[in-house]
Amino acid sequence: MGRAWTFGADVNTDVITPGRFNLTTDPEELAEICFCEVRPEFPKNVQRGDFVVAGDHFGSGSSRETAAVALKATGIEAVIAPTFARIFYRNALNVGLLAVMAPTEGIEDGDDLQLDAPNGRLINRTQGTEVAIDPPPRFVREIVDAGGVVAYLNAHGGELPAMD
Repeated sequence: MGRAWTFGADVNTDVITPGRFNLTTDPEELAEICFCEVRPEFPKNVQRGDFVVAGDHFGSGSSRETAAVALKATGIEAVIAPTFARIFYRNALNVGLLAVMAPTEGIEDGDDLQLDAPNGRLINRTQGTEVAIDPPPRFVREIVDAGGVVAYLNAHGGELPAMD
């Protein structure tokens, strides 16, 4: 379970990690500036297990991987949005950040959420609601659980998981 940090649609990578701060690839430094211009309280108050919840087209903009790295380093459980920019979705998988496509209408900032991704459920404990989601494929869950593509490859002798 974790708290929902809500954002609107079309959140681009410059909002997640502003370009002027992209002088580092250190995850901890990136976590300290995550959303600093639109939600200055986010880096200081986000808790391990919280969720970023947004509208359509999350992660649009540049292809910088630092946005996914920063989000993962904050300790969030997952980013939940109806749709993602393709490059962000891929970067999230690369670094082991779960990006889940789900309807997000009605989720309010601060709601307590529980994500049961393998069984395709997003539960809003604050509102007492549950929505069905498409469970991420097994190979995606295995890569995320390993900590990203490189970690998965290192742990499995260079072999990628079978796609299901």
